[in-house]
Amino acid sequence: MTIRILIVDDHPVVRAGLAALLAGEPDMAVIGECAGADEAVRFAAAERPDVVLMDLQLGAGPDGVDATKRLAATPDAPRVLVLTTYDTEVDVTRAMAAGATGYLLKAGPPEDLFRGIRAAARSETALAPQVAARLVGRVRAPVPELSPRETEICRLLADGLSNRQIAGKLFISEATVKTHLTHIYGKLGVDSRAAAVAVAAERRIIRIDSREAPR
Repeated sequence: MTIRILIVDDHPVVRAGLAALLAGEPDMAVIGECAGADEAVRFAAAERPDVVLMDLQLGAGPDGVDATKRLAATPDAPRVLVLTTYDTEVDVTRAMAAGATGYLLKAGPPEDLFRGIRAAARSETALAPQVAARLVGRVRAPVPELSPRETEICRLLADGLSNRQIAGKLFISEATVKTHLTHIYGKLGVDSRAAAVAVAAERRIIRIDSREAPR
């Protein structure tokens, strides 16, 4: 069986390089290349690829996580294999939570990519060694718990409130909010509001339902 592949990356040179690399594998066929999330979703709906190679950063439009989530929600969804340069815990967590089948790094050897594509086509998880080691380390390491106040602030972050709005709602100063945010970021291992909400939701500290995390 030939694995039908869609490449999604905003860099034409990267797309061309991947297409040339995969052309040498007899059981793989690149059926399309897309530069953005919207284009990728439309193409996948029309052409039904087996595996989508998805970059995380897709220029000014929706990112690869958004595209992955939309693809995963379609009937007979393709398997999405993230192929990126980013290997932070937050990036991996967001991508896998969105429905990605695997997570590989562009710096890895071609053999890892080939194995990952074949694994994804079989609905198996494919992780770059560095990513797998990071996830195992996170599972083994004790996870600092957020205090009730920090959890409350995370919920307000998920609602999109600014520091000033949070301070007013909780009757505390903005300086105190910033101190709480510093502690939250440290405990969750993140460096932004959006990442804090994503990780807190993934760890079931908060529920964000259909609300959009702050960007």
